[in-house]
Amino acid sequence: MKRVAFAWVVLLACACSSAPQVREASEPAAAPREIELVDVFRGGDGRYPAYRIPALLATARGALLAFAEGRETLDDNAHNDLVLRRSVDGGRTWGELQVVAEAGPDSLNNPCAVELGSGEHAGRVLLMYQRYPSGCGEGCVEPGDVGDRICRTFLIASDDAGATWSTPRELTRDVKRGAPVTSVASGPGIGIQKRRAPHAGRVIVPFNEGPPGRWKVYAALSDDSGASWRRGAVADDSSGKGVGNEVQLAELPDGSLLLDARSFHGARCRKLARSFDGGETWTPLADEPELVDPSCMASLIAFELDGEPLLLHSGAESASERSSGVLRASRDGGETWPFALSIYSGAFAYSSLAALDARTVGCLFERDGYASITLARIPLEGRLR
Repeated sequence: MKRVAFAWVVLLACACSSAPQVREASEPAAAPREIELVDVFRGGDGRYPAYRIPALLATARGALLAFAEGRETLDDNAHNDLVLRRSVDGGRTWGELQVVAEAGPDSLNNPCAVELGSGEHAGRVLLMYQRYPSGCGEGCVEPGDVGDRICRTFLIASDDAGATWSTPRELTRDVKRGAPVTSVASGPGIGIQKRRAPHAGRVIVPFNEGPPGRWKVYAALSDDSGASWRRGAVADDSSGKGVGNEVQLAELPDGSLLLDARSFHGARCRKLARSFDGGETWTPLADEPELVDPSCMASLIAFELDGEPLLLHSGAESASERSSGVLRASRDGGETWPFALSIYSGAFAYSSLAALDARTVGCLFERDGYASITLARIPLEGRLR
């Protein structure tokens, strides 16, 4: 286990096209605390030469679930299986590798997990993902929901905190629109179940749809604990440059939703949108200059620290490369992001956040040129004052 010192800093607002400027907080910094780094998946260890696309879920039963794609190579469609390791001590140690979904030579992509917190199946974990035909990725799949060359979506479920899983159930017709949509992607990362009105109890999985270069973002919705699914409307991206892609979302204290999307062909920062009807519709996507982004997947979760609601965001704090991983915090529902904490100063790509306890957040992230997927255990107590 490695340990890295950290301290909170206040970041000035910056233009999306340049790296952020940093200044010291006006008050003396508290004594540095430590981030614990624990490798969860390492390329070449065990069955798979490479691992990518982390998704982290903390369950109500105390299990921490770390999902990834086990790949033959680093290619996006390298006969990927979906794999899992479980921890019961907050991520300090991990169980054996589990293969939770495989499809022979086809490629499984974009794990997106959510635990049901209410309803008849409270405690059930849902995992949504896509299946690509062998040798065919986003650039060659065809529109529609039938045929040998389409992108399909599946769902599996666990009622024992990830120990065992159901057989896959196909949802392609429910979550995928017709032509010209070709590929779709759930997350990757996590979905949510709404806790507040409107539509309390609704399960929401963030999605994007292709074809590549013309992506749109939206949400898949279930009002019966995952038994049936439908599509919400896509977010309007006509008001700015570029399009949204890989996406995460969080619920705010007033029951509205904040959507956080990777930006393609636009400014080097995140694109945000809001929903006031449980993910049915979204405000137009808008650039967020405070969330600098090199065009990479990032994570967003709601967190409560000592009774104060927060939004936490993890991503690569660089306009040009996947490096310098930072945890940002917002106290005003994502209107501003004045607090930032360095997670890892080296190569930092996709990441997924989860609450480990009332004062600790976990960040599962790709590091060092995708050599490993590592959990950072980040204590927050006393750092947002």
